[in-house]
Amino acid sequence: MLPCYVMLDLETTGGNAQRDRITEIAAVRIEHGVEVARWSSLVNPGVRIPPFIQSLTGITDAMVQDAPPFEDVARQLLELLDGAVFVAHNVRFDHGFVHQSLERMGHALKVKTLCTVRLSRKLYPQHKGHGLDAILQRHGLQTLARHRAMGDVDVVLAWLQVAQRELGLDALQREAAALLQGSASVPPQLETAIPDIPDTPGVYLFYGEGEIPLYVGKSIHMRTRVLSHFQASTKQAREMRILQEIRRVEWRETAGELGALLLEARLVKQLQPIHNRQLRQSKGLSAWELSDDPNARPLLRLVGLDAQHPGTLHQLYGVYRSKRQASEALRTLCENHGLCPQALGLESGKGACFASQIGKCKGVCAGRESAAVHRLRLQMALAQRRLQAWPHPAPVAVREFDTRTERTDIHVFDQWCHVATVHDEADLEDALQTRQRLAFDLDTYRLLVQRLAAPLGRDASVFLLRRP
Repeated sequence: MLPCYVMLDLETTGGNAQRDRITEIAAVRIEHGVEVARWSSLVNPGVRIPPFIQSLTGITDAMVQDAPPFEDVARQLLELLDGAVFVAHNVRFDHGFVHQSLERMGHALKVKTLCTVRLSRKLYPQHKGHGLDAILQRHGLQTLARHRAMGDVDVVLAWLQVAQRELGLDALQREAAALLQGSASVPPQLETAIPDIPDTPGVYLFYGEGEIPLYVGKSIHMRTRVLSHFQASTKQAREMRILQEIRRVEWRETAGELGALLLEARLVKQLQPIHNRQLRQSKGLSAWELSDDPNARPLLRLVGLDAQHPGTLHQLYGVYRSKRQASEALRTLCENHGLCPQALGLESGKGACFASQIGKCKGVCAGRESAAVHRLRLQMALAQRRLQAWPHPAPVAVREFDTRTERTDIHVFDQWCHVATVHDEADLEDALQTRQRLAFDLDTYRLLVQRLAAPLGRDASVFLLRRP
């Protein structure tokens, strides 16, 4: 399959590489298609093995009591991995545990990795299941040591032999090399193992040497998106700078795309990443407020959105990041619709304005147009810039569920504001009972206008909530 690789499998006390520990390691080194080394060992995890895990693997506390701790077997494991590709079925899991265990010892693990789950998907795309149990059933393979490290290693090695017979050595080598090539553009100084990044929805953060992130991004396939940054680095200047500076990647999973969008916007404003140009400004926004009195001068007043209740936003027009931006937009509107710059507060003075004298104002300032008609024309000109009223009689919840991770996120919104994200019905009740000031965010508003402006209909994932 590859010139030199180590097929490895672990048994552990659980699924969290930071919290749980290794209880058994098995590794077989293959060079040019020939097995050259085989090694396995129980490992004392230093913690109790949960009863469920004991039942699943058959490894008990008594069995590992006199086994060596990971620190005592690490050297032998590293010797086996030297110069080889780290291969495992769901390599993210096994590599993550080895990486964390070595990191606790002060050592870094820098090896290329290949996942045989992904290889199975490439070789047998017609099948849905690619876990070990599915492979055993699909190819008629058998084992008496399922969920033991060496037993699972032997299953994967046996499957590779079957795949070679069924599809040919060339196909096996070609697909394995393609998967390995996918990680070839990873920066050599990157401390985070790419297979550890889940290919699920969420937000990823690039860090250099400092504590402020270089970049925050979101994707429904985080690992794939992170790799695309590195692959684009030769074409884009910003990606090249990130490639040179990056040292580690952190991530935060969500249940879906909406949660990733919300979290990205919040983290960019909170952390102010160096290379994020959009989403960063959250304060100092303003909008135009139109006077009810046609004779008021000026007819429009620039108000800060921070001081407005979100329930009154539909009375305002436009959203601007600076007074200059707001004034320029209003001046363009004035010129395009023959409005009076003096009445709008763009110019000072009394009597006929200069625009009226050259025929670009219809003359409300000179008595040739009534104030009521002028205000009505202004209102019509502003109509497309008017902020929308919240279209629902109560808060709305959007439920997202990821079938792969079984994660549920319930996003609560009211008056275009993100109230909270919770994960079950009990937390939802708490969020509704908690009284807090709604905070308007332009990026959230724009996102929700696209998704929640229409009637709720029969979408089971979006539902109306009662007000507490």
